[in-house]
Order: sequence, then C-alpha cells, then structure tokens
Amino acid sequence: MSFEKEDEVVLHDKHSEYDGESGTITQVMETMFGDATYTVSFEDGQETGVPEDSLEAVEDEE
Repeated sequence: MSFEKEDEVVLHDKHSEYDGESGTITQVMETMFGDATYTVSFEDGQETGVPEDSLEAVEDEE
C-alpha cells in the first residue's frame, strides 16, 4: 500500500521516539530505486525518510 500527502498513519519503528504514534504525511519522496519514503509530522516533531513498511494507515472512525 502506498500513501499520499495528508494521509493519517501510525509509525512502527522501535528506533524512533515516535514509535506507535499517529501522524500526518507531509512529504512523499521517491528514492533512486523507485521506492517511496515519507516525512511524517507528529504533534511535537517529525520523522523523515520513513519507509512504507514502517507505516500503517489510520482507520477512519466515522
């Protein structure tokens, strides 16, 4: 699953201080290998260069 700018996601990275937190994708960057990495903004900061397999979509609760 690929993500787009403004998508709400949960970060899963045990090495990140934002592990398990939800945030918003603010930038999508493509690597020279054709893979996407993401910048995710949280309430108190951001994480850059996040690979797609470290993200999970937030389900809408409407």
